[in-house]
Amino acid sequence: MEKSNVETLFEWMDKTTNDIMQHENEPYLDSLAITLESLFYQNVEDSMDDILTHKIQQALKEIDISGYRPDEIRKAIQFSVLKGMNNTTQQQHMITPESVALIVGYLAEKLTAGKEKVQLFDPASGTANLLTTVMGHLGDKVDAFASEIDPTLIKLGLISANLQKMEVEFFHQDSLRPFLIDPLDLIVSDLPVGYYPDDIRANEFELKADEGHSYAHHLFIEQSLNYTAEGGHLIFVIPNFLFDSDQSDKLNKYLHNVAHVVGVLQLPESAFKSEKNVKSILILQKKGENTTAPKQPLLVKLPSLKNTKAMEDILGQMNSWFASYKS
Repeated sequence: MEKSNVETLFEWMDKTTNDIMQHENEPYLDSLAITLESLFYQNVEDSMDDILTHKIQQALKEIDISGYRPDEIRKAIQFSVLKGMNNTTQQQHMITPESVALIVGYLAEKLTAGKEKVQLFDPASGTANLLTTVMGHLGDKVDAFASEIDPTLIKLGLISANLQKMEVEFFHQDSLRPFLIDPLDLIVSDLPVGYYPDDIRANEFELKADEGHSYAHHLFIEQSLNYTAEGGHLIFVIPNFLFDSDQSDKLNKYLHNVAHVVGVLQLPESAFKSEKNVKSILILQKKGENTTAPKQPLLVKLPSLKNTKAMEDILGQMNSWFASYKS
């Protein structure tokens, strides 16, 4: 069988990354960043030894990146990142599944239909897979921003955007600290789940815990709403237990005051590795003078994404819902 472009590019990335790992004694993801930088600049870092320099130069002759579409480049990078993450146990080293990112892209397209310009932001961008997927759906009308604290992930996100010829302004910082950024039309994020270690900073938030560490995922929601323009939308990939946890009363009350719940989409278990990792998608609109809550929020339980017939039926229903919501 003939290999797809994604497979060919992934195999090239993987082989080159393994060569760098062996020579430089660096972890896979850091070596992948060097591979992608070499591919983007069509050049090799001066600091490398002659043997590795020669190997990478030879490898660069084998691939013509201009022959690949942005989505093929993004998917090949995604597979490479997944391979690297399988070897690490760090909780923050997770990637939004492709199928989930595509649904967020579809929702973003529906929510911004009719807008000439969209200010888009992902405050927990990781390797920017979710952000660049959404950008692919929105096309030229988007100005994109991203924030990530992990130096390896932000480097991979930056090079991924460059290789896809997508313009993104990255902030390398703790995303729960203040940003120099204008109010945004759309925020998308696969929320980091867990405790936020900086209690002093957490104290600035309404959703801080009454005692002990605060939940990072709650603070990310509040931070995102602080930077959303009135009437702007937010699409979060959330853990299914978000509204059942010990601090959920506070979260419910806060959301009731500042936002309209536009919809909740329950994602199929088959999209995740295990039952405890299953997530949903929460759509919010920041309240403003001219906003009203939808008469009936979009409540959907998505079928397995491999079930194309069931998926088509659901998309048809969602398209009708969005038509009435936008009017």
